[in-house]
Amino acid sequence: MSTVVRRPVAFVAAIVLFVEAVGIVLINGILATVVKNQDMSLAGMDPAVMSNGTWAMGGVFGLYLLLCGLLLLLAGIRDRAPGRIARIVLITCAVVHGVLGALTVGLVGWTAFATLMVVLGLIVLTLVAYGTRSDESAKPAAEPGAPAPV
Repeated sequence: MSTVVRRPVAFVAAIVLFVEAVGIVLINGILATVVKNQDMSLAGMDPAVMSNGTWAMGGVFGLYLLLCGLLLLLAGIRDRAPGRIARIVLITCAVVHGVLGALTVGLVGWTAFATLMVVLGLIVLTLVAYGTRSDESAKPAAEPGAPAPV
């Protein structure tokens, strides 16, 4: 896939993950506030514990999405395939979006499912478009003065 296509896809995927990270933190903040204000326990658990756990979960997942967005942004800026660890992180992000997409069909609806599948597609397209670093190093280098390969 050419640079004309893969760089913009990586940038769009990064922007989408940054927006999603902010959204996840906001949603978890709203849920934590509602749980705290209801002052009801679930199986004897303290509402403050549930509220703090919701804040922590939102923060950790938001940071994870920011990391994934940053990895995609760096891949787009450098126009190189992500390294092994970065690819593993992005693959886990794609898997999480697939699983959440499957769960949201019944719980939230088809619009949420379609949104998550678009994000999944952007991540997978970026990973496939860049290939691996070994693919890049296996390309023969052009001799000086030779025409550029098409």
